[in-house]
Amino acid sequence: MNAMTDVPRSTPTKPKQKIDTYDARDIVKDGVQACIVLDDQTYYLRITRAGKLILTK
Repeated sequence: MNAMTDVPRSTPTKPKQKIDTYDARDIVKDGVQACIVLDDQTYYLRITRAGKLILTK
């Protein structure tokens, strides 16, 4: 008997509240980098040449 067949699978559920969605290219207006501030910390969101997102402090 395979133990994997006995494991119940979870099904994705819809979020209970609406989640705001933003296009990263709208946030990063110059096409490269944007600053995001949370409390007293500044973070930098960058879109790489490969189209990936990097968030750094």
